[in-house]
Amino acid sequence: MEPTKMGKNNSPQLDLKLSQEEQKFDYWRKTIGIFLGPALAVLVYLIPIAGLKAQAHGLLAVVVFVATWWITEPVPIPVTSMLGPVLATLMGVVTPTQAFAPFANPLIFLFMGSFMLASAMMNHGLDKRFAYAILSMKWVGSSPTRILLALGLVTALCSGWVSNTATTAMMFPIAMGLLMAIKDMHATAGRELELSKYTYATGIMLMAGYASSVGGVLTPVGTPPNLIMVGLLEQMGGVRVSFFQWMMWGSVAMVGYFIIVFVVLKKMFPADVDHIEGAEQLIRERRASLGPWKTGEINAVVAFAVAVTLWVLPGILSMLYGSAHPILATYNKYFSEAVVAMLAGLLLFLLPTSWAERKFTLSWAEAVKGIDWGTLILFGGGLSLGTMMYGTGLSKWLGDVIVSASGANSEVVIIIVFSLFSLLMSELTSHTAATNMVGPLGITVAISSGFNPVPVAVAIALSSSLGFMLPVSTPPNAIVYGSGYIPITKMIKSGAIIDIIGIVLVTIPLVLYVVKWVGF
Repeated sequence: MEPTKMGKNNSPQLDLKLSQEEQKFDYWRKTIGIFLGPALAVLVYLIPIAGLKAQAHGLLAVVVFVATWWITEPVPIPVTSMLGPVLATLMGVVTPTQAFAPFANPLIFLFMGSFMLASAMMNHGLDKRFAYAILSMKWVGSSPTRILLALGLVTALCSGWVSNTATTAMMFPIAMGLLMAIKDMHATAGRELELSKYTYATGIMLMAGYASSVGGVLTPVGTPPNLIMVGLLEQMGGVRVSFFQWMMWGSVAMVGYFIIVFVVLKKMFPADVDHIEGAEQLIRERRASLGPWKTGEINAVVAFAVAVTLWVLPGILSMLYGSAHPILATYNKYFSEAVVAMLAGLLLFLLPTSWAERKFTLSWAEAVKGIDWGTLILFGGGLSLGTMMYGTGLSKWLGDVIVSASGANSEVVIIIVFSLFSLLMSELTSHTAATNMVGPLGITVAISSGFNPVPVAVAIALSSSLGFMLPVSTPPNAIVYGSGYIPITKMIKSGAIIDIIGIVLVTIPLVLYVVKWVGF
């Protein structure tokens, strides 16, 4: 992960302040990885493996290559994602058409439409208006505890619809402004405050990063791992998860994770004052600076409302008429989640902000800049590898190896094993890449063991969003770590506590009970 390229959806380019030791580790990780990937691939290809067909054996070498480069990142992760289908084609595993077909999967366009909506919301300042509206509520006031809570709630709710990275980049200056108010308050009292050693500053910054990852679990479009598992379930397991169904367990997961994050950060990083003088005035001034609602903001709200309404409508129709009713079948035929996302996204190009000047809510230049093409490529590459692994029988072979090695012979054990595996991988590399690696294996193991693949798939997606221990685990972690107010030891300790409690108290119970209650 390149420290100076954290921008996403027009988020600012923030520098990640790495220590000399961390820079040295990153340098050697990439240097070793660039040679280790192809070396391991050749070794795997040359070693005879009983029970693997030639195509599956060749694909295994490709997967080892790609996985190694995903973890060590000698080249950008999206580049590695493109390398997988290219190498698979050159080795005769599949045809070019088969290799690149997943890059045109409808879920790619679901993400694309969501990026357009997020771009319009940020370009017109709708995200900041929403954030300041909540932070300026009377119940928040100047209490450090309530400010921490409100900041986290705003961040989590925004992140359910806007990318985690963009949400953190938006909340970063707001959190910095609050900390400056605290520093000024201490200066007025004749006390010099060094924010880099101030525990509450650490808590505020961690909340801005952690709450973004927590909020991402709310919707399928909240974070890439969610859509990856939705896509793999449909391609490998023949199971379709609707937007509404995901939100039913995503909302429970978000609330559960958020409570854990808030309690841990409040206990570990308390404030030394009962109220933050100037905080209310700061928020009021920033909210007032936004001025009255503008046409662009109203248009963005309209497009967003159209998307959300059409996304959740199938769930409402299902509750009213039943899942087998012809009305629901007809609706799903014409209004899939991808079609709705693109419909709402394209609507932004038709809603004018100035008809006389022929200016519209979103321009093509803004859309191109706001779409995270790297994520789309990474998503397509992951789906491509997952499809090939399933089609060649490689995922079943790997699943059998994992089951025999771990002793995973029950649904609970399988969920625990893959939750921990997904969490571990997300701490070491991009959570999107981690989901691409772990997802096909978890689904295959569940199916081959005779279990419903949905609970383990959801567990993998949720666990990948719990990478809180290291700056390189997620872009939100990297952004807030770049403030200089978070000692690495504090991030590791708080992240480990939240990871463990989150898996035990939220992830495992949720996928065993709530997911099945929804109807899977």
